[in-house]
Amino acid sequence: MSSAYLLVSHGSRDPRPEIAMQQLARLIRDKLQNTHKPEYLFDLAYLELRPEPLHAQIKQFAESAFAANCDRLKVIPLFLLPGVHVMKDIPDEIALAQEALGQDMIVDLQPYIGTHPSLESLVIKQISSKNTAAWILLAHGSRRPGSQQPVEVMAKNLGAVTAYWSMTPNLESRVKELIAIGKREIAILPYFLFAGGITDAIAQSIETLKLQFPLVNFHLAQPLGANTEELAELIWDLIDT
Repeated sequence: MSSAYLLVSHGSRDPRPEIAMQQLARLIRDKLQNTHKPEYLFDLAYLELRPEPLHAQIKQFAESAFAANCDRLKVIPLFLLPGVHVMKDIPDEIALAQEALGQDMIVDLQPYIGTHPSLESLVIKQISSKNTAAWILLAHGSRRPGSQQPVEVMAKNLGAVTAYWSMTPNLESRVKELIAIGKREIAILPYFLFAGGITDAIAQSIETLKLQFPLVNFHLAQPLGANTEELAELIWDLIDT
């Protein structure tokens, strides 16, 4: 018996994350074929904005995997930070699916992608392109205590500062702090996986900041998952270990 793998993302009304997810799925399935593993042992699921709840998606894929002689389903959350979705919502959905499946198929929750040690290398690659700038890692933010710690630690390691889209300190306040200490080149890295509505809003905010601070050069980097091949390598590393 072997394992099957289910990559779980948030879900979005914007088509761009879904396009990226399908590209990731194609790359992972290609890797499975190249290692003589059946591509049907990998699939996608979504926490929100789907007709069926996540636990039903898990159950359906687990049943098809069991029919293909798998006895274990490994669920990989495609999330960057340990917010409520990672720490509560997905585990709760897995528990519901496990209860419905019984013990013939074991559903294992794997570490979320934000814990991968090579994720920082994607950030370093972005930062090295503008190493004269003061960098801001702009994450979504969560009210869950401790959920910001990973990005705070990463920012400290890289000599950057953090800001948050949905909580303080926000982007504008961080920009003002950097300008107050003499920074005239500021780069913003959206600590998000894919382009979407929030990254569009970030871009618009930066255009406003350019008007507000005309003597400052602003740079907006791409989200971390913009290069789907690099992101696929991180996911594959979790599958292949």
